[in-house]
Amino acid sequence: MKDKFKRPVLAILAVTAAAFVMALNNKTFINTGGLYPGGVTGLTILIQRIFNMTAGIDLPFTPVNIALNAVPVYIGFRFIGRNFTLYSCLMIVLNSIFTDIIPAHIITEDILLIAIFGGIINGLAISLCLNAGATSGGTDFISIFLSERRGIDSFNIILGFNAVIICIAGVMFGWDKALYSIIFQYTSTAVLHVLYKKFQQSTFFIVTEKPHEVCRAIYGLTHHGATILEGEGSYEHCERNVVYSVVSAAQAKKVIAEIRKADSKAFINEVKTTKLTGNFYQPKEK
Repeated sequence: MKDKFKRPVLAILAVTAAAFVMALNNKTFINTGGLYPGGVTGLTILIQRIFNMTAGIDLPFTPVNIALNAVPVYIGFRFIGRNFTLYSCLMIVLNSIFTDIIPAHIITEDILLIAIFGGIINGLAISLCLNAGATSGGTDFISIFLSERRGIDSFNIILGFNAVIICIAGVMFGWDKALYSIIFQYTSTAVLHVLYKKFQQSTFFIVTEKPHEVCRAIYGLTHHGATILEGEGSYEHCERNVVYSVVSAAQAKKVIAEIRKADSKAFINEVKTTKLTGNFYQPKEK
């Protein structure tokens, strides 16, 4: 019962912190540098600046961002998961409100520092949100939907969407801001890749005298199967069993701990998986 309430509370706290950090980043680095982050947030900022430049109207961030997230949120509820989408809605609303109420503040006017450190902070905020079981909204919903439900690599689609935003920004507001926005987005993606590993995989080769116990330990934790290979030790020329399995990189440390429980003398080699095709179990969002 305690864990039942503890997890939602921690998720809400993490989402709130992520929303505040992202909003603070919007009103400091992004606002000062005139940059355009990726996804719906970048589109919202672009629309705000277009209205300000062409009509002299200062649109609030909240209604524009929430309106643009309407369709992605529907996709989330319909195809991804109820709890995941509810936490994501909380993230979208809080980020929008915080962005409107936090005053603009200049930390530095060096555009390169803004692009790099703004991207790092943005990546940290998104990673915190994703690890809490939510998303910052917009294209993240579409990306998860295409990856989990349709088996489509959404990278090129999201990249194309961001490229359109940057091109429009470049034509209307200057190509220097657009090009620095690419640095911002690249830095953010690099941080996200390091801190969020759900969609990354690790390959394990385990030399063990207890192959069946090791296979059960891996399956019990990850629901991933394994293959037992028969081999021969080159030093003692005796039979050796090698267990081969691919698991989520986010679970790699726990997998090693479980393998050690099954066979404390097992020789474990973990290799980063660069590409994987075929059926690979991925737990669905709730």
